[in-house]
Amino acid sequence: MGALNMGAYHILLVHFPLSLWTTAVLVIAIRAFSNGAFAQACDRVLAPLLLWGTIMGALAYIVGFFVWPLPAISATPLGRNHLLAGSWALAYWALLWITRARLGETVWEGGNRWIMLGLGALGGILLTVTGALGGHLLGAPSAVSKLFGLLGWEVYTTFYVPNFMLVLLVLATIALIGLGVAGRARRMVRR
Repeated sequence: MGALNMGAYHILLVHFPLSLWTTAVLVIAIRAFSNGAFAQACDRVLAPLLLWGTIMGALAYIVGFFVWPLPAISATPLGRNHLLAGSWALAYWALLWITRARLGETVWEGGNRWIMLGLGALGGILLTVTGALGGHLLGAPSAVSKLFGLLGWEVYTTFYVPNFMLVLLVLATIALIGLGVAGRARRMVRR
């Protein structure tokens, strides 16, 4: 199969994780703000949405390497940015699926619901960045590109992780380590 044919498959496949994970963001927002019957019904599909999004995301990711082999995709800042954003998005949503599947309903107890809301929002941002960069690769930049430009990111020439993202990653890492230590301490006290 030629690259053009595989490109069509990649384009088709990426729309599945985009739609599944976008729906997951909406479900997370609904559930974070409500304990009602509708919100709980929505939550019952969250783990399957995350799982199927991860499976389809992995397929789209793999097919992407048939369209743009690693030496080609990594030869330009735009390609490296898209590869990096796609890698982060796939890993991020897979970890969110594992978290939801493992912790079950406890992700909605107390302050956890706001953490889930923040995680959903961050996942939505990763989807937006990855999709916008993919559009650039296909020669179809979106309105999001203008936002990138306002943030000082010229996607065709600048390869970097924006400083605000580095700050968010460091803060999230510290917060997650703190939550883990606090959770472990509470569990030890209960025993």
